Amino acid sequence: MDKKSMKGWLYLLPAILFLGLFMVYPLIDVLIYSFEEGYNFASQTHFGIGWNNYSYVLRDPYFLQAVKNTFILVIFTVPVSTGIALLISVALSSIKRLRELFQTIYFLPYVTNTLAVGLVFMILFKKTPYTDGLANLIISWFGGSAIDFIGGPYWAKMFVLCFYTVWVVMPFKILVLTSALSSVNEEYYKAARVDGTSKLRVFTKITLPMISPMMFYLIITGFIGAFKAYSDAVALFGTDLNAAEMNTIVGYVYDMLYGNSGGYPSYASAAAIILFVIVLTITCINLLVSRKHVHY
Repeated sequence: MDKKSMKGWLYLLPAILFLGLFMVYPLIDVLIYSFEEGYNFASQTHFGIGWNNYSYVLRDPYFLQAVKNTFILVIFTVPVSTGIALLISVALSSIKRLRELFQTIYFLPYVTNTLAVGLVFMILFKKTPYTDGLANLIISWFGGSAIDFIGGPYWAKMFVLCFYTVWVVMPFKILVLTSALSSVNEEYYKAARVDGTSKLRVFTKITLPMISPMMFYLIITGFIGAFKAYSDAVALFGTDLNAAEMNTIVGYVYDMLYGNSGGYPSYASAAAIILFVIVLTITCINLLVSRKHVHY
């Protein structure tokens, strides 16, 4: 190994040590825990090794409910938030005056505390003895009956959770896409105008291909972020998510460690590994799809 290579590895050494200590080692440790049956955290002992932890988790109705909620959240919020963010970013890019002001306004929800935003959403949607909430007021204007979005039917609670998640993640996507749109070479647009190309064709054949790397980045991080959702549900429905039927996979892992059903690190580790496999699989599928649709 020559001196230049040695120097490069020395620069990378702190990052390698950091990733190994705080990411690789915990992952291996969790994988080991997931196979240890009857693990006792206090005595650091277990009575066997096998697949029983995975079998229990995959048959646990609370885990299955968490998987269902998480997948609904992922399937709905990622495309909706990305699509709306793209439309808003295109609109902002066409505005010359007050563009920075509108960008700041759209970015405000991202820098606001998650629990604070959740409290606002709870006030807007929660039905109480004193008020039905702003959402129900709007529904009543169209002749509908009041709905308890926080403590009512499952579909209503899931709607609020998805709406809240889209609201929280959209500002960051707007910021990224606005920056990506501003970096597109104007010469392409000038050539398209000379040829008389329609705006829709310019958008699909020039704009989207040029910003496809950022779109791909947002989709990948959106999937990962949605699969790790937990604080959003807590902000809306409290800490007892199992009772509200609104738990997520990360919430299930937390409950198995520290919640009312806590004290089962082996079950929590098995659920965490299952989540890791799901996210890794979807990420790999996105990487394969990106080879045909992402232009670098």
